[in-house]
Amino acid sequence: MSHASPLDQQINRWGFWSVIIFAVTTVLSFYLPLDVANGYDAAHSDRVTWLNEHRNVFVAGWVNQIVSMLSLSAAFAAAAWVAAGDNVLRGALGAFFVALATMAFVIPKFIAVWTIPMLASAAATGTAGSEMAHSLLPLLNVSIPFSLYTSFDYLGFWLYAVFALLIAGPLYGETLKSNIASVSLGVFGVIYHLCLLVLLSGGMAPADIGTYFIGSSLLLFFHLLAMAFVFKSAGSD
Repeated sequence: MSHASPLDQQINRWGFWSVIIFAVTTVLSFYLPLDVANGYDAAHSDRVTWLNEHRNVFVAGWVNQIVSMLSLSAAFAAAAWVAAGDNVLRGALGAFFVALATMAFVIPKFIAVWTIPMLASAAATGTAGSEMAHSLLPLLNVSIPFSLYTSFDYLGFWLYAVFALLIAGPLYGETLKSNIASVSLGVFGVIYHLCLLVLLSGGMAPADIGTYFIGSSLLLFFHLLAMAFVFKSAGSD
């Protein structure tokens, strides 16, 4: 596929700055708590108390997560554009799965910013809807890997993994940076699907889901680091 040079440069610059924004929001996420300490084992009453006492920082943390996710999706979309230069169909399909993943991520993160703080307030004050709030908050627990909330997050990462398998091949090229970007992305896609098979077959305990699935996602940092150099060199041509 022959891209128009100005558009090609703009998309590569967009991809580069998306990686930078993702890196900044990732650092910020270490300072913005997303749930009560030891959230997996925390009692419901402790979570309600924490959510009300730390409402502002909780919302700030999840707003940061929304920005982080959008920048990550933007970087992946730009990578799909690069891949489309060698394989138009796989690049287009990759961008499609990134769009689906973005929607899957936006839903729970918006719930964290909009719904969960109000539910926690209603549960604590006993106002209208408090009974519903007490029943919904466990379903929207952001730390338990099999809650309705986290199911959307893992769906989003699975869609990212499909994207990874689609464009890892077309990204492989003649430079070391493109090869690192391709291999790290492809390995992430394979490992994530292997983890999913183990989980669906009953071979993984719920407490281990985060360790294996989030652990496999760390490979995306190698991909993004390599793609930052790919974007920078292509965007400055």
